[in-house]
Amino acid sequence: MEVREQLKEIIEKAKDAAIAAGELPEGEYAPMQRLEVPKSKEFGDYSTNASMRWAKAAHRAPRQIAEVIVKHIDTPLVAKMDIAGAGFINFFLAADTVYAELEKILKTGPSYGDLPKDQKDRILVEYVSANPTGPLHIGHARGAAYGSAMVNLLRAAGYDVYSEYYVNDAGNQIDHLAESINARYLQLCGYDAEIPEDGYHGQDIVETAKRILERDGKKYLDMSDEERLLAFKDISLNEKLDALRKDLHDFNVDFDNWFSEKSLYPEQVDKALKVLKDEDNLYE
Repeated sequence: MEVREQLKEIIEKAKDAAIAAGELPEGEYAPMQRLEVPKSKEFGDYSTNASMRWAKAAHRAPRQIAEVIVKHIDTPLVAKMDIAGAGFINFFLAADTVYAELEKILKTGPSYGDLPKDQKDRILVEYVSANPTGPLHIGHARGAAYGSAMVNLLRAAGYDVYSEYYVNDAGNQIDHLAESINARYLQLCGYDAEIPEDGYHGQDIVETAKRILERDGKKYLDMSDEERLLAFKDISLNEKLDALRKDLHDFNVDFDNWFSEKSLYPEQVDKALKVLKDEDNLYE
């Protein structure tokens, strides 16, 4: 239990002890709120306004309540306590308390402060998922930072979290990617070829075509257009995904799974359509 929570428990027990001793009346005392960290160190490491919250139930001035509470607190966590203003109680932690917590932080490492993994729900967080047709841009970096932070926070809060990058590898954009690389490859081989209207014109497409030519030579010229496009689709998709993985890893973002949209076709899509049709929720 962290120091803040220990202090809250100690204050609640001091209030209960004061009631048991007859120094505070029984009544409906509001639960303690969070201990605050004062803006200035002269007011201690933690401060509470519990006395103000309990004034109505105790029928006492907050400062009087604070004096009673302090009298019932005896803990090695605290070096001294001050009552300030209308009844704030300021706590100055003992040096051993601070050092012990620092030692705990160092021993625990990055998981310090995490809650127990006892949440029943499993959460899927899918983020970034940029089309694998080119390099990431600054907008993707924002999404990567936001999504990764959400995954880390949910895990620290005790949830079973599964992070996923949804690879859009089944749509027309992948066909256009292969067609664009095909045009650049043919140009490098001395043929007159144009990038398709919906194609990609970035320098990365030229570099991919160069790498194919340097590695495999002109062997793809012996293939039919259909065979060459299928080959370039696989080559370019794998290359783009490798680049995406590297950029995101360098950005300290990794995923539990890279889910291929192609894996849904045709079986899973047909299965979903059948469910809709069987329930009379599908029409042509």
